[in-house]
Amino acid sequence: MAEPPAKLVVRTYAPVRRLILGFAAALLGCFALYVAYELGRYDGGYDRLAAAQQRVELEVAIQNLEKQNRELRTQLAELDTVRVGQERERAEISRTIGELQAQVARQAQELAFYRGIVQQGAAALGVRIHELRISATEDPQRFELHLTLVRSVRPDDTVSGTIGLRVDGETDGRAHSLDLATLTGGEQSELPFTFRYFENFEQEIVIPGNFKAERVTIEIRSNRKGVAPFVQSFLWKVDAL
Repeated sequence: MAEPPAKLVVRTYAPVRRLILGFAAALLGCFALYVAYELGRYDGGYDRLAAAQQRVELEVAIQNLEKQNRELRTQLAELDTVRVGQERERAEISRTIGELQAQVARQAQELAFYRGIVQQGAAALGVRIHELRISATEDPQRFELHLTLVRSVRPDDTVSGTIGLRVDGETDGRAHSLDLATLTGGEQSELPFTFRYFENFEQEIVIPGNFKAERVTIEIRSNRKGVAPFVQSFLWKVDAL
């Protein structure tokens, strides 16, 4: 008896499809794991959007802090520059003060020297100038001179003599002097005096418009023979009306 023919089993083999299905299953598994991970974090109180927003806020805060840091560094550099400048200014001021103090000391010595000379001259003459004032008038070229003479020694008797007056300054940039005769229009060339204790003088003078007065020089001459004149200068300083 003949044997029946064997059954032929045909199986299909598609490796590419299996690979695709396996890859898809792996992706689905990863996605499922990620979803489960996110759900776990969400259940634990983690919010992805809130975390992202917080990250942005922190980055903005970092940028602001960096900006403030740069500004503070700039201010620090400016303050350091100012400090260096102030130190230089203080050093310059200290040097200037030292020079001025030395100058004042020299001028004080010179003043004491000239005062000694003036006092010697006044003592020999017996008369000294107590005050000289210059007053303005309504006419800008007219001025009033107020001169007071006093005795520099014990007034045992009267003293007499004459007073010469000169105003020194500049005319058109050149040194120029005006005597009393010129200042009074030829009316007076000197002022006589005779007193025992003191005497006041009021004298009006006229200064030309192109003349710039700088100082007034007073010369006191005694009528006694052998007595040297006494000369003293004053800065031209006018009292207002």
